[in-house]
Amino acid sequence: MVRAPSLSSRVHEQAFFHLHAPVLRVGGFHTPYPGAVFEHDYLPSLDRVLDAVDRVMAH
Repeated sequence: MVRAPSLSSRVHEQAFFHLHAPVLRVGGFHTPYPGAVFEHDYLPSLDRVLDAVDRVMAH
Protein backbone atom coordinates (compact mmCIF):
# COMPACT_ATOMS: atom_id res chain seq x y z
CA MET A 1 0.00 0.00 0.00
CA VAL A 2 1.42 3.34 -1.06
CA ARG A 3 0.66 6.20 1.27
CA ALA A 4 -0.07 9.70 -0.05
CA PRO A 5 2.92 11.41 1.64
CA SER A 6 5.43 8.96 0.19
CA LEU A 7 3.81 9.08 -3.25
CA SER A 8 3.78 12.89 -3.39
CA SER A 9 7.34 12.97 -2.06
CA ARG A 10 8.49 10.61 -4.79
CA VAL A 11 6.79 12.73 -7.48
CA HIS A 12 8.52 15.85 -6.13
CA GLU A 13 11.91 14.13 -6.04
CA GLN A 14 11.72 12.45 -9.44
CA ALA A 15 9.77 14.95 -11.54
CA PHE A 16 10.10 18.34 -9.86
CA PHE A 17 11.36 20.21 -12.92
CA HIS A 18 8.62 18.72 -15.11
CA LEU A 19 5.69 19.72 -12.91
CA HIS A 20 3.40 22.50 -14.11
CA ALA A 21 1.28 22.57 -10.94
CA PRO A 22 1.77 21.62 -7.30
CA VAL A 23 1.11 18.09 -6.13
CA LEU A 24 -2.04 17.90 -4.01
CA ARG A 25 -2.87 15.18 -1.53
CA VAL A 26 -6.43 14.16 -0.85
CA GLY A 27 -6.92 12.13 2.29
CA GLY A 28 -9.03 11.80 5.38
CA PHE A 29 -9.82 14.74 7.60
CA HIS A 30 -7.32 15.84 10.26
CA THR A 31 -9.20 14.13 13.06
CA PRO A 32 -8.79 10.82 14.87
CA TYR A 33 -9.90 7.90 12.75
CA PRO A 34 -13.55 7.13 13.54
CA GLY A 35 -15.20 3.81 14.13
CA ALA A 36 -16.41 1.63 11.27
CA VAL A 37 -19.86 3.22 11.31
CA PHE A 38 -18.46 6.62 10.24
CA GLU A 39 -15.62 5.39 8.04
CA HIS A 40 -17.47 6.29 4.84
CA ASP A 41 -17.76 9.94 5.97
CA TYR A 42 -14.06 10.10 6.91
CA LEU A 43 -12.52 8.80 3.70
CA PRO A 44 -12.11 11.16 0.73
CA SER A 45 -15.20 11.36 -1.43
CA LEU A 46 -15.27 11.53 -5.20
CA ASP A 47 -16.23 15.21 -4.92
CA ARG A 48 -13.10 15.98 -2.87
CA VAL A 49 -10.88 14.11 -5.33
CA LEU A 50 -12.43 15.85 -8.35
CA ASP A 51 -12.12 19.22 -6.59
CA ALA A 52 -8.37 18.62 -6.20
CA VAL A 53 -8.11 17.61 -9.86
CA ASP A 54 -9.93 20.80 -10.90
CA ARG A 55 -7.59 22.93 -8.75
CA VAL A 56 -4.50 21.34 -10.31
CA MET A 57 -5.84 21.63 -13.85
CA ALA A 58 -6.72 25.31 -13.30
CA HIS A 59 -3.17 26.12 -12.19
